[in-house]
Parts: sequence; structure tokens; C-alpha cells
Amino acid sequence: MKDLSVLDRIKRLHFVGIGGSGMCPIAEILLHKGYRITGSDINESDTLERIRKTYGDIVSMGHRAENIGDAEALVYTAAVKADNPELVAAKERGIPCFERSEMLGMLAARYKKAIAVSGTHGKTTTTAMITQILMDSGRDPSAVIGGKLTAIGSNARIGSSDTVVLEACEYVDSFLQIEPHTAVILNIDADHLDYFKTIDNIIKSFHTFALQTSNLIVACGDDENTKKALEGIEGRKIITFGFNEENNYRAEKLVHLSGARARFTLCKDGCELCEIELRVPGRHNVLNALAAAAVADQHGVSPEEISLALGHFGGVHRRFEILGHFNGITVADDFAHHPTELEATLTSAMQMGYRKVFALFQPHTFSRTAMLLDDFARVLSIPDQAVISEILPVRETNTYGIHARDLSSRIPGGIYLKTFEEIADYAIENAREGDLILTIGGGDVYKCANLIVKKYQEMHSEE
Repeated sequence: MKDLSVLDRIKRLHFVGIGGSGMCPIAEILLHKGYRITGSDINESDTLERIRKTYGDIVSMGHRAENIGDAEALVYTAAVKADNPELVAAKERGIPCFERSEMLGMLAARYKKAIAVSGTHGKTTTTAMITQILMDSGRDPSAVIGGKLTAIGSNARIGSSDTVVLEACEYVDSFLQIEPHTAVILNIDADHLDYFKTIDNIIKSFHTFALQTSNLIVACGDDENTKKALEGIEGRKIITFGFNEENNYRAEKLVHLSGARARFTLCKDGCELCEIELRVPGRHNVLNALAAAAVADQHGVSPEEISLALGHFGGVHRRFEILGHFNGITVADDFAHHPTELEATLTSAMQMGYRKVFALFQPHTFSRTAMLLDDFARVLSIPDQAVISEILPVRETNTYGIHARDLSSRIPGGIYLKTFEEIADYAIENAREGDLILTIGGGDVYKCANLIVKKYQEMHSEE
């Protein structure tokens, strides 16, 4: 880990890729702590628009050496290449350069209680739930969330307390830059195999993450890989959550309600604490809520406050986000991009009473698509109709020889369409009253969802 005292010695930082969901919250918290911040990005976004309205003209579009100005340190995302002109200029001038996760670790170290939420699936939602509970109960936390929390319209919150809630991503061992007071491990699954290679290596990284935790570990006792990661961990308080009887925190009397809701009784060590009604669907979100409730209870939040806050939780941007209803057709968007996430989301969607579910899926990275091809085909057979777009390469070249048609051909009734325009037109042409059109994926498939909404709005304005 880098020298944690850096932030004590500097006051001026430049962020390369400041509009990113992982970058912007760090920059905002540092701004509120009195640091002078500038940034650059190559894509306009709602986030950049909000930054300008809130903090003034601190963002430059495009990457140029002169953008770094008098910066004393430079922060960059993992997506930034070694030849980025701002990164090159900073190194030539001897300015310290930190990858985003390193700066997140430095930021976390400045709080007495850093709550770091890890896991292959559910990090963003659980981080947002914990933030909502602490916020609504008057604990005034800061937060770095991977998606926009509906209640605040942002993925950053600047509080005045000594508590910060962080989403801790395992990719390239980023979360090992954090030494939290409280660690949450939601689950451990085979993902990012381009980096980890094997599930055993992933488990080892989570084990190291648990070892770095100073006080409390909140872990899913239903997940076998998580239990393996905790083997040999001593000197920390470990509590578990899940559906199985041996867990400290359990959900009992679970009922799935209409309108994408769920209700259950929160129990602790066999005693009922409160009843919780969620406004987000699925068994996976019940587990996320259990994790959040366990953390909150361990940090002194009352059962009544936990129940009230989770009942108010309106979700996170791109997590089964309802974008509109048009002639009885629901359009929604979700971030799920791994087979386990897809299975949870699509199973929930099929239980909501829609006449027909159209899943419009954008595969995310060649490596994940190739390595988990059969699992993707299996779970994308759950909806009534699956439409597959081009694979989003992200940071990769196609050395795997994989194509979207390799996936669509393995799905009964599955089809491949090249462009979002074609996919949007197909969905609108085939959807009927009572149907759900769900765009799904970790990339920019939300643009397809927005296109569908726009087309429906234009159709209605012409009527």
C-alpha cells in the first residue's frame, strides 16, 4: 500500500477520468475536506454536468498534459493507458500518481470506521442500503457507492461523522488497498477470471481482505466460498447472515409481494427484531438487506430504524430500475452481467406476473463471455425471449474467438441483433400490454433502454 500520509502533505489533486463512478465520489469527498481538485474526461455525462453545477468549471474534456496544472498528485482509473498524456506529464514532473483504489484506501484510512462492502454480486445495492440506514438514522455517514442512490441522486455522500461506507471491488485486487474497520463479504463467485484465473485464487484474495479487517466481518453464511475464505481468520468478530438456521441474522416468513416488493421478519440469534418490507425485488435483495441490517445493528442502529430505512430504500440506478410504462408495457434496466446475477434478476422478473419478459442482454468482455458461455446460455433461457447484442470489449481484444452469435445460438429462441437501434425496434414491435422489456448488462446497454423509452415517447406524442 502507498504511503497513507500523502494526503497530509498535499492539497491539490488532479483526477484523470473524474466522471467515473469510482472516481467522482472520491473527488467530491476530498473537495469537501478542503482539497483543490481538477479533473478530465473524454465522455460527457450526467455526472460531469452535476459536478460543474455544484463545483464550477473544474473539469476539462479530453486528455492533455496542461490539464494537470499545478497538481501535487494525480489520480487515475484502471482504464487509463500508460501513454495517457496527463499520466506521462505527471511522471515526467515527478508528481506522485495513484490508481483509484490506492486513493480510496488512503481516503478510508482517514475515517475511524470504514465499512467496506465486498463480494462478486450485490456490492452496490448493499453499500447503498447501509448508507440509507445510517443516513436515515442520523449517523451522517460519508459514502462511495458504485451507482446512484435514488434517495440522494448521487453515488457520493459527504457526511460529518467518522464513518464512511465504501464499495470494495475485488478486480485486480483493488480491495486490498483498504484496511477497513468493518468488512462485508456478500458472496464469492467465479468472475474476473482474466485476472484471477481460478476460483481458488479469488478465495485467497478475499481471505487476505478479511485479514486486513481490524474489527468486524459480516459474511454470508450460506455461501460455501465465503466460508472457505474465512477459514483461519482469528482476532476479529465474525457474524453471519443468510437463510440457513446457523446464521446470526436470518430472514424468516419471506413473502414476495406484487409490485416488485418483498416482506420478511429479521431475526437475530433466533429472536425476532423487526419486520422489513423491501421495494426492490428478489431473493438476492433480501440477502443484501440482511447484510445491511446486520452491519447497522452491529453499529448500534435500532431495529425500528433499520426497518424504516429499508422500507424507504428506493433502489440504485441500473439495479432493476423502472424507466417507464407505455400502453401497459414496462421498460426496465439492470446492471447484471455475470450468470449468477442474471439468474437472480431474471428469475425475479419471471415471478412478477408479467405476460412476457423480453431480456435484451449485452455481453460484457470477451473473456467472461467465452469462459462462462454455457452458464450464460442456461440463465438467458429463463426469460420468454432473449435478444443478444454485440459483445462489449471493454479493456480486451478478442483473442478468444468468441462472438455474440455463439451465445444466442445456444439459447432456445434466442436471437442476435447487431445494433441497439435494431434491438429497440424489435422489442417495440413484439412487446404487448402486460410485458416487460428489460435491458441487462454491465456496459452501455442502458443506451438501448433510453432509446426504447424515447421511441415510445415519440409514438405517444404523435397520437
